[in-house]
Amino acid sequence: MFYNKTLLITGGTGSFGNAVMERFLDTDIKEIRIFSRDENKQDVMRKKYNNDKLKFYLGDVRNIDSIKNAMHGVDYIFHAAALKQVPSCEFFPLEAVKTNILGTENVLNAAIEYGVKKVICLSTDKAAYPINAMGISKAMMEKVFIAKSKTVPQDRTLICGTRYGNVMASRGSVIPLFIEQIKSGQSLTITDPNMTRFLMSLEEAVELVLFAFEHGKSGDVIVQKSPASTIGNLAQALKELFNVDNEIKIIGTRHGEKRYETLLTKEEFVVAEDLGGFYKVPADQRGLNYNKYFAEGNPEISIIEEYNSDNTTQLYIEEIKKTLLQLDYIQAELKEWNKSMHIMN
Repeated sequence: MFYNKTLLITGGTGSFGNAVMERFLDTDIKEIRIFSRDENKQDVMRKKYNNDKLKFYLGDVRNIDSIKNAMHGVDYIFHAAALKQVPSCEFFPLEAVKTNILGTENVLNAAIEYGVKKVICLSTDKAAYPINAMGISKAMMEKVFIAKSKTVPQDRTLICGTRYGNVMASRGSVIPLFIEQIKSGQSLTITDPNMTRFLMSLEEAVELVLFAFEHGKSGDVIVQKSPASTIGNLAQALKELFNVDNEIKIIGTRHGEKRYETLLTKEEFVVAEDLGGFYKVPADQRGLNYNKYFAEGNPEISIIEEYNSDNTTQLYIEEIKKTLLQLDYIQAELKEWNKSMHIMN
C-alpha cells in the first residue's frame, strides 16, 4: 500500500517516528520524510541509518511555511508532533495550544492545499474526559481534525485519527525511569500504586496507525483494545525481572494526573463500532442546520460504561513480566544489567 509513495512523519525523531521509519525503511516505499525541530536527533538518525530513502526536514508545526516546505509530493502523513509531558503542559498550557492544536491546524491546511491523500493524526487517552492541559489540547486537536475532515472530500484528502494509551518504554515514560532508579540503587518513586494505565508497545502503536490508514474514514477516531496494569504491579514486575529489592516510595500524584485513563467515553462508546481488536468512533455528520429540538438523537448513554484502564483486561505481575520481556528495550537493559552484575561478582 506504500509502494512508490512518499510518507511524511511529523515529530519524526520521536519514539513513534523511529518505529514507523524502521518498519518501512526496507520496503518498497519511495521516501520517508522526517519532519521535526530537533536537529541533533535528526543527525543521529541520519548517521545511524544512512539510507537515501530518508529525507530530513527541519521545522516546527507551529510554522506553516516550514511545513509547506516539506509537503511537496507527499502522499501520506502520520502526524505525531506534539507536546506530550503532562507536568510541563500544566505549567505552560499555551505552548500545548500552539503545538497540539494550532500546529495540527497548520499540518491539515498544508495537507489539503498540497493534495495529500491521507492524514492520520495521533491522539492520546488523556483526550477523553481531559483534566490536564495536555489532554485538553489533544481533545481540541481531535475536534480540529474531525471538523477539518468535513471541509474536504475524503477521496481527495482523508483525515482521521487514532487514540492510544501509554506506550511502554517510550521516551519520558515511567518504565525507563524505574529502570534508571533500579540501576542506580534508588527507591522506585510511585505516584499512586493503585493508579492504572493502558499498556501498549511501540509496535502496537504502529499497527494501530496502519489499521486506521487501511480502514479509517474521514473523521473517525480509532482505538485499539489494550490491557492495563496498576503502577504498583508494574514496578514490582520490573523489580522481579531485574532481581532487585529496591524500596518503593509513594510520592503522590503529579500535576494533572488521573487515577485511571479513558480510551472511549460513554458518549463515544454508545456509537462506537466494534471491529474485533479495535473500536471505531465515526464522526457525527450532522451539520449546523439542526432543528431547535432534535427529531432524532443518540441512543441512551446513562447505562453505558466508558472504556478505561480500570475496566479493561488487567495484567498481573507474571503477565506484566511476559509482556515486558517482549520489548527489545527491556531485553537490552536486562542484558546490560546482568553483565554488570556478573562483572561485580
